[in-house]
Amino acid sequence: MKLRGFTYIELLVAAMMLAILASAALPMIRVSVKRKKEIQLHRVLREMRTAIDRYKDMADRGIIPRGAPEAMGYPPDLETLVTGVRLLGTLTQKMKFLRRIPVDPMKGKAEWGLRSVQDDPDSTTWGGENVYDVYSESPGTALNGTEYSKW
Repeated sequence: MKLRGFTYIELLVAAMMLAILASAALPMIRVSVKRKKEIQLHRVLREMRTAIDRYKDMADRGIIPRGAPEAMGYPPDLETLVTGVRLLGTLTQKMKFLRRIPVDPMKGKAEWGLRSVQDDPDSTTWGGENVYDVYSESPGTALNGTEYSKW
C-alpha cells in the first residue's frame, strides 16, 4: 500500500518559503502604516490651520470680538476654537470652529506645539499671546526625511 502526502522535507521547504515571503512583506507593511499616519497628520494640521484662519477672518470682518490687542485677531488658545466665540450683536449665538482638538497621530495625544504671531517662525516655545500656527511635537522623521515638527 502506497501512502500519499508530503514528506517532512517538503513541509520544511514550504514553511521556509512562507517565512521568507512574510519577512519581505513586513517592512512594506511598516512603511504603509507610517504613510497612513503621515497622511492623517497632514489632514489634521490642515484642519486646525483652516480653523485658525477662519477665526482670524471672522475677527477681521467684525463678526466676532478681536480680543486683546496683542492677539491681533487670532484665537487665544486651541480650546477657544472648540468652545466657540459669541457672535457680535447676539446674546447667545456662538460660532465654533472645531468639534474637538484632534489627536496627533504620531504621538497618540491631543497635544500640539503652538506659535503666536510674535514668536519666531521656527520657534519651539509658545509666547502665549495667541495661536497663529500649530505643529506636531513628535521627534520623528517622515518618509521624505523631514521632521514632523517642520510640517
